Amino acid sequence: MTVLALGQVRRTPAAFAGLAVAFLLLVATTTLFGSLFASQATAPEAVRATPVAGPGLMVIAGAFGEIAVLVAFFVVVNAIGFALRRQHRELALLRTIAATPRQVRRLVRVQILVTALAVAVPGALAGVQAARLLLVALRERGMAAPGLRVPMTPLPALIALAITLVVGLAASAVAVRRISRIAPAAALTATTTEHGRTGVLRLLVGACALVGGGLLLRLAATRPADELDKAGQAALLGSLVLLVAVGLTGPLAARALVFVLGAPLRALLPGTGWLAEANLRGYARRLTSAMVPVALLVGLSGTMMIMTRTAEHAAGATGAASDTDVWLRQAELALLTCFAAVSTVNTVIAVTGERRREFALLRLVGATRRQLLRMLTAEALLTTAVGVLLGAGVAALASAAFSTAATGSAMPSVPAEACGWIVVGAAALTVPGILGAGLRAIQGPAAEPAGGGRD
Repeated sequence: MTVLALGQVRRTPAAFAGLAVAFLLLVATTTLFGSLFASQATAPEAVRATPVAGPGLMVIAGAFGEIAVLVAFFVVVNAIGFALRRQHRELALLRTIAATPRQVRRLVRVQILVTALAVAVPGALAGVQAARLLLVALRERGMAAPGLRVPMTPLPALIALAITLVVGLAASAVAVRRISRIAPAAALTATTTEHGRTGVLRLLVGACALVGGGLLLRLAATRPADELDKAGQAALLGSLVLLVAVGLTGPLAARALVFVLGAPLRALLPGTGWLAEANLRGYARRLTSAMVPVALLVGLSGTMMIMTRTAEHAAGATGAASDTDVWLRQAELALLTCFAAVSTVNTVIAVTGERRREFALLRLVGATRRQLLRMLTAEALLTTAVGVLLGAGVAALASAAFSTAATGSAMPSVPAEACGWIVVGAAALTVPGILGAGLRAIQGPAAEPAGGGRD
């Protein structure tokens, strides 16, 4: 199984590219904030005692790291799911030729291990370099002591690699559980069908996430005005938990939203518009997988931008200075947006690329490439619209909670132009990604993919 796993990684590197990028981000992020902690912990006592502006390096590293690592974890879990989905047919074939569930799980663990180790060194180097650049920026703004330096120690990188392996192995164990446990004769059928119902356990966990996100937003809203940093972190964490809930309960909301938003497309494009809507509603889990990263991008970016503008207005009303808080939020926004953008691109390409057989069958029954591209365009627009609406809803709730703490009013200050650019950015990542992957998937003769050729 070890040899087979290594052979699959060598033969189909594209199937693991998204996972490798996700692992790289997780290693780099964890190394970054671990290096900042090490900088403070290993500094001489006189340097640590130097007064600085803002909350201090340990607080900044903890607050940034908490959210960034959670988002990176979210991206990794999503990427692992798609990496395994692209191998479902191969794993099913192994089950039909007498591979045991234990052997299948071992094969997947080896793949995770190889992919994580391949990006460990570049991820660690990127994290250390990012820590140095961030520390320089903090020193220039008086938010870190002048004598602080990133220490030359491998400990943060080793901890980051350990965390990445634990996350990867745990997520893969959950993802591979279904395909490794079912009967070999049913394994191939499982690769071509989608269950119509969302599991009770999934809905229960999603409901718990909704409650947890609501409690975090309530905590944010009840923070006093002199604890806006804590209110902001609680609101941002609450928005992330709500986005997890969206991912878990998404198939239910996705079908309803597609039906409503698909009405104009059905009117404008009676054929391809209807087919696009039917595809999205019929494969609600696939739609959820594609729309969740869009919601993540819109929800986190929108929350951060609206909180920043609200904090500026609150500071202006009281005559307080807020340059430090604004800069910190802008830096955090840039980091989180990078993660969400990578997740969006990885996901939409993976979701569309695994539909080669579906496209081939449509071509065999008479659909032209132009018709398929029109259908994919309609699907891309609907997917983007659903993700934007869900992300905007989460951002509205989170920013209202923060605004209540900052100004006493649930009506935040909304930078309309900036929020508009967020929507444009989400569409710019999603629509070309889906169309590009779709264009590649419909190339070549239709008979081979439809008959079970390699993807």
